Amino acid sequence: MNEGRREADRVVHRFEHRAMATMFEVMIADEDRKFAEGAALATFQEIDRLEQELSRFLPNSDITRINNLPANGSVRIGLDAFHCLQLSTQYWRETKGAFDVTLGLLVDCWVGKDKSLLHSSPSEVMQARDRSGMNLLELDESTLSVRVHDVIPRIDLGAIGKGYAVDRAVDLLKEWGVTSALVHAGASSACAFGDHPKCIGWPVTLSNLQNPSEVLEKVSLKAKALGGSGIRKGQHIIDPRSGHPVKTRRAAWVSSESATKSDALSTACMVLTVEEIETYVASQPDVWAMIIEEGRRGGSDIALRFGAGSSA
Repeated sequence: MNEGRREADRVVHRFEHRAMATMFEVMIADEDRKFAEGAALATFQEIDRLEQELSRFLPNSDITRINNLPANGSVRIGLDAFHCLQLSTQYWRETKGAFDVTLGLLVDCWVGKDKSLLHSSPSEVMQARDRSGMNLLELDESTLSVRVHDVIPRIDLGAIGKGYAVDRAVDLLKEWGVTSALVHAGASSACAFGDHPKCIGWPVTLSNLQNPSEVLEKVSLKAKALGGSGIRKGQHIIDPRSGHPVKTRRAAWVSSESATKSDALSTACMVLTVEEIETYVASQPDVWAMIIEEGRRGGSDIALRFGAGSSA
């Protein structure tokens, strides 16, 4: 890296890679494409490694090994999977159960393999709900092990894994000496540091999920992350506290210091009440949030903002 290079010489190099059922993109501001390409390749290799550990759909992943434990069993797992579970427990407590990665059985009650909405019986939903909750996992940091008890939940890190991968990618880019970049995982997670060659920070737009051409908000990310959750056609988000799908909340975005936290909290904001979001954001100076509520009686959707607004 040449410290004396001119700002006018800097360009943005873009690289894409499919992983975790989405498209990751790395944008690096640097005039040397070969260097940028090497840094991006390293981050994609790291993301692929994380997917092997965090995906519940891969037979030998750490998460699959936990999900396959017998009653009162335990298993030692890797540091990244363990860290994700620690953070998931933290956000579960902070949101009073609105964020929960142990909803695999509840999701199966409501969402079919073709993503259609199922209609399970109340007793089936209750049984699945009783097998959900981070309190069903016992984490031992000294041995990096996870123990289950009589009731075994089904873990799915889909609501936090992409954000965690984005954060790791950002860390790796900084280790390479990159001074300005944006990393995002589809529409769910983004993190940026440094400045875009043409502006302060990195510009990001929040779009209407029902009408992607409609821009709802413009955000400038600098040493900040953004997470988004929402209901598109064929998608359903389950409220851990009621055990039922979300109906009136269209979308939620949260910005904070990390993509992991933003990812998790945007999911929580899909189910938290407006009053709960207000209280939480007021206690977190680094956090701002925006939600889209379904309009009443067929009226226009309503956008509500919390915290410092879009000056991310």
